[in-house]
Amino acid sequence: MSFLFTQPEILGAAATDLAGIGSTISAANAASATATTSVLAAGADEVSAAVAALFSTHAQTYQTLSAQAAAFHQQFVRALTDAGAAYAGAEAANVQHQLLDTINAPTMALLGRPLIGNGADGAPGTGQAGGAGGILYGNGGNGGSGAPGQAGGAGGAAGLIGNGGAGGLGGTGGAGGGGGAGGWLWGNGGNGGIGGVGVPDGGTGPGGTGGNGGAGGAAGLWGSGGAGGNGGRGGFGGGKTGIGGAGGTGGAGGGGGWLHGDAGAGGFGGHGGNGLSREGAGGQGGTGGDGRGLWGNGGAGGTGGQSGGGGGKAVPDTGGTGGAGGAAGLIGNGGAGGDGGQGGAGGIGGAGGNAWLIGTGGAGGDGGVGGRACGTNFAAGGAGGTGGWLIGNGGAGGDGGTATGLLGVGGDGGAGGAAGLIGDGGTGGAGGHSAGLDGTNGAVGGAGGAGGAGGRLYGTGGSGGAGGNGGDGLTQFGTGGAGGGGGHGGAAGLIGDAGAGGTGGNGGTAGADGTGGTGGTGGNGAAALLLGNGGNGGAGGTGGAGNNGTPGTGGDGGAGGAAGTLFGQPGHPGTDGIPG
Repeated sequence: MSFLFTQPEILGAAATDLAGIGSTISAANAASATATTSVLAAGADEVSAAVAALFSTHAQTYQTLSAQAAAFHQQFVRALTDAGAAYAGAEAANVQHQLLDTINAPTMALLGRPLIGNGADGAPGTGQAGGAGGILYGNGGNGGSGAPGQAGGAGGAAGLIGNGGAGGLGGTGGAGGGGGAGGWLWGNGGNGGIGGVGVPDGGTGPGGTGGNGGAGGAAGLWGSGGAGGNGGRGGFGGGKTGIGGAGGTGGAGGGGGWLHGDAGAGGFGGHGGNGLSREGAGGQGGTGGDGRGLWGNGGAGGTGGQSGGGGGKAVPDTGGTGGAGGAAGLIGNGGAGGDGGQGGAGGIGGAGGNAWLIGTGGAGGDGGVGGRACGTNFAAGGAGGTGGWLIGNGGAGGDGGTATGLLGVGGDGGAGGAAGLIGDGGTGGAGGHSAGLDGTNGAVGGAGGAGGAGGRLYGTGGSGGAGGNGGDGLTQFGTGGAGGGGGHGGAAGLIGDAGAGGTGGNGGTAGADGTGGTGGTGGNGAAALLLGNGGNGGAGGTGGAGNNGTPGTGGDGGAGGAAGTLFGQPGHPGTDGIPG
């Protein structure tokens, strides 16, 4: 191979000389154009006119060709100028690279990492970890993906300033790599890698479990934590008797910066694998990271994975539990809990994260929806997180999961979180509706969650959640399910109004000649403490229709709470539900 050597200065000088020559020729052409393109005839005869026209036409053709040549000349000069600039830029970059090599040589020899620069990425299919970023400045390299059965490589850590590298994708059935830590002074943590898909069974055995997601990397002094990786899907079960593999657990979110920064969210749980005999269970959602320092919100918990699909006779499994929300920093809000995954029995919602000094507690996650459940569902909603110790409201409780299949009971709503010194309690979650049966009778609706207590010094108690509706009876004499009871109101602080009770759920409709379900009881209102009104009682639920049989009885209304000892009005009792 032959090489070309040149100097950018010579190219630049040549381009300048060519531009000057072109300008001189263009000026000469312009000066001669008037005299040569319009030549006057020497006489009035035809020969003189023909000679003049010949010279004029020749001059006009010359001017046209000269204009085209001038355009080509300009393009050539421009190309020569650009080439000189490109060579100059390449030489400057090469000098900078050589300078960085000189600066990084001592730290590479002593510590195995550069002073300035990004870490190298791990090779794909090896599970190799990403290289560390420069000690002074630089991002960590991304981890390499794993081979079958191998975990993904961890992301490289940053130095003083920079972001951590992302974790690598897990190989088949392997865990995802953890995210790299952010810079000590400034930088975000890297995201965790996704877990690998579970190994499918080639015969009649169960499918493999999906790999767990990698944890997100933590931030340093200032920055956000990385998100946890999602869990891998479970493998397919083999043959007619195969069971789907369980989904992998989502990775935990990384912690936020010590001075400022939000924590990372937890990864989603992996879906369960398909199987003709039984579906795989969904993976649990990852826990949200904590806001560790002065100012930062906790990370949200990951959603639980769904149970797998299968044939019409496949037995469904449980959806994954939602991940808990992370705790806040000194100032900040707790992370929300993740929702439970959908399944034969839905997954339980994750609890909301707690605030520390000033901030609102995280809301609890909702329970997952139950599908073709072979038994009870009871996918309860997650409890709300507590508010900050000094100032902050409690988080709302999550709603209970609804049972949508032939069998199953709706889940209870989560309790609302309590406030700190000053703040309002969180609202209780609603109970899940029961669309299915408990034997031949309709299933009972889920109970509403209790409201959270108001601040110890000042604050209103949270309202109780509404009860879920009962399911309908199936057979001719089947009884409708009773509605779920409403949650009780939350207690007030020293000064403040107490929370109201939740409404009772409606009773389910009876079979053709059965009895309608009883309406749920309304929740009791809480009592005030010193200055404030008592909470109103919740209304009772409506009784279920009896068709040709007996209508269901309406639920009792909840009792009203007592007034404050120094000042306030007592709460009103809830109205009784009407019969079906």
